[in-house]
Amino acid sequence: MPAESCEFVLSHERDASRYTLMRDGVLLSALDYRDDGSTVAMTRAFTVPAHRGHGYAGLVVEGAVADIESRGDRRIDPVCWYVAEWFESHPDKKALLRQR
Repeated sequence: MPAESCEFVLSHERDASRYTLMRDGVLLSALDYRDDGSTVAMTRAFTVPAHRGHGYAGLVVEGAVADIESRGDRRIDPVCWYVAEWFESHPDKKALLRQR
């Protein structure tokens, strides 16, 4: 994808199995995942320490969830604690979660 939001750029790096959020060419946050063909396990949301506290991890998770939802062929397994909390704060997106 890249998708732009103001000065932010969200990219899906399929070869690296991650989504990244950048601004002015600087990495702010990343979301790592594993995709088995039916489920995307979101394993790690990370914000570069110098950029923490600005909601960047939330933006990268939101962008990744929107991308996966738009494809319509995967469920999400929120392995990372941050992603799990994001889904708790966004109950309208819970239908995307893999049923256990």
